[in-house]
Amino acid sequence: MKAVVYNGPRQVSIEQVPDARIERPTDVLVRITTTNICGSDLHMYEGRTDFETGRVLGHENLGEVVEVGPAVDRVRVGDVVCIPFNISCGFCVNCETGLTAYCLTTNPEPGMAGAAYGFADMGPYSGGQAELLRVPYGDFNCLVLPDDAREKQNDYVMLADIWPTGWHATQLAQVEAGDSVVIYGAGPVGLMAAYSATLQSASKVMVVDRHPDRLAKAEEIGAIAIDDSRSSPVDQVMELTKGMGADRGCECVGYQAHDPQGHEHPNMTLNDLVKSVKFTGTIGVVGVFIPSDPGSPDDLFKQGEIAFDYGMFWFKGQKIGNGQCDVKRYNRRLGTLIHEGKARPSWVVSHELNLDDAPDGYEHFDRRDLGWTKVVIHPGRLG
Repeated sequence: MKAVVYNGPRQVSIEQVPDARIERPTDVLVRITTTNICGSDLHMYEGRTDFETGRVLGHENLGEVVEVGPAVDRVRVGDVVCIPFNISCGFCVNCETGLTAYCLTTNPEPGMAGAAYGFADMGPYSGGQAELLRVPYGDFNCLVLPDDAREKQNDYVMLADIWPTGWHATQLAQVEAGDSVVIYGAGPVGLMAAYSATLQSASKVMVVDRHPDRLAKAEEIGAIAIDDSRSSPVDQVMELTKGMGADRGCECVGYQAHDPQGHEHPNMTLNDLVKSVKFTGTIGVVGVFIPSDPGSPDDLFKQGEIAFDYGMFWFKGQKIGNGQCDVKRYNRRLGTLIHEGKARPSWVVSHELNLDDAPDGYEHFDRRDLGWTKVVIHPGRLG
């Protein structure tokens, strides 16, 4: 089968690799028709993780079931399914309590919890930027989609990661109706957090970034664009909230945050959130941070440590929640919003590519080229 293979920093290619296949009785085999390039893929693409060369990328996947293992009971050949990026067993203590991002059985690395497709340090599983994908524990991990999935693939594929992750940011931040919310980062996840806050009836949604195309996307859903290249984003938030600060804040950037001059500061958005969220406010962090980053220009973060303004955080009585999204906690309900016409997350999509064009898509998306807000790849078509 053809697949997107990682060959080293900023080097991916389309190669023939062994076909994905059923390996265990509980597996489901999916012919991928729609898959996305995620901002998290860029950490690996840029060589900032220990993702091994020769591996297949891709953890936001949707397609048609073409084969099921003999122990699969619910999923049928011909079903159109969206696949959470979390690979979960469904029966460990974490999965039983809904913490499927931290499954205790699917990552073979001792002392680690949580697994994903085509992702550094999250197990040996192949990614879905390919023609076929093996889905372990298919009955648990496949979200079977309704009939309109064939026409709404670009909406439903967002249930694999970025929309549940954006929603998760708002849940970690405890967003309620009437709240003011500031979101740092207008990449796909930040835009989905803004979309989620809007759907939850936030009174004011502010999005901080400096890319005009991404800020324009935020404005399309009624969010207030804050360009941090023009003046301090903290000052702008304080002005918009009459000096009080936002009720809630979401961090959707992660450890490769850059200032407007292009210098990297892994602690920048976290500390800006402490300053721009009100006393007793809450913060949700879904931007990726990793245990160590030897390639970081920041000496502390080479060891996975951050100069966090804890004193001000404590003084303001704020609370913070963080971590990867348990996609299954949200994907069925969010899928219902798509099915009933209440939500259209595909509004974020800027480019649809064939699998052969994926290397160009990575290059443009990584450079944040104008207009490249979300890239969808179609390895195949639904039958």
